[in-house]
Amino acid sequence: MGKKTLTKADNPAETQDQMIADLADKWRDKKGSLIMALHDVQDHYGYVPRDVARKLAHELDVPLARIYEVVTFYNYFKLTPPGKHRISVCMGTACYLKGAPELIEEIESLLGVKEGQTTSDGLYQMDVVRCLGCCGLAPVLTVNEEEGDKVYAKIPRKQVAEIIAKYSKSGENEKK
Repeated sequence: MGKKTLTKADNPAETQDQMIADLADKWRDKKGSLIMALHDVQDHYGYVPRDVARKLAHELDVPLARIYEVVTFYNYFKLTPPGKHRISVCMGTACYLKGAPELIEEIESLLGVKEGQTTSDGLYQMDVVRCLGCCGLAPVLTVNEEEGDKVYAKIPRKQVAEIIAKYSKSGENEKK
C-alpha cells in the first residue's frame, strides 16, 4: 500500500518526524509536488509550523526558502495556528454597502485582532472574505462550527458582541 495523507485521525503515537518522513516519501520525486506536501501539512496542523517546514525541507532536499516562497505566495497557507472559532466577514459589494466595515471594526474592538489574526487565547480568528454568495442577506458573517459554517445574516453592529459571547460560552463549556 502507498503512503497516506496526513490527517487528524492519524495515530497520535506516531512521531512527528515519522509523519514528515512518510509525507516526504509520498511526494518525493514527483514534479511540482511541494505544494501538495504543504497542503497535507496544512490539513493536518491547520497551519504550517516552522519546525515542520524545516524538517520537510530537509526530507525533500529543498531549501527552506523555497518552502516559504510557496507558503507566503498562496493565501491558503497560514504560518500561525488558527483560532478555534473562525469569524469570516463578507466584504463583497452588497455586504460592504450594508455595513460590513462596521462589523469588522466591532470585531476588532471586541477581540483586539485585525484581519487574519488570532486572539491570544486561541479562541477566535477574524478573516475578511470577498464574497459569501449571500448578497440578499447582507451584511453577512460566518462562524465555523462542527457541522459547517453558521451564517449570520443582516447583522447590525450591536449584534456582533452577542454572537461572540455565544462562542465564548461554548468554549468555556468545553474546558469544564
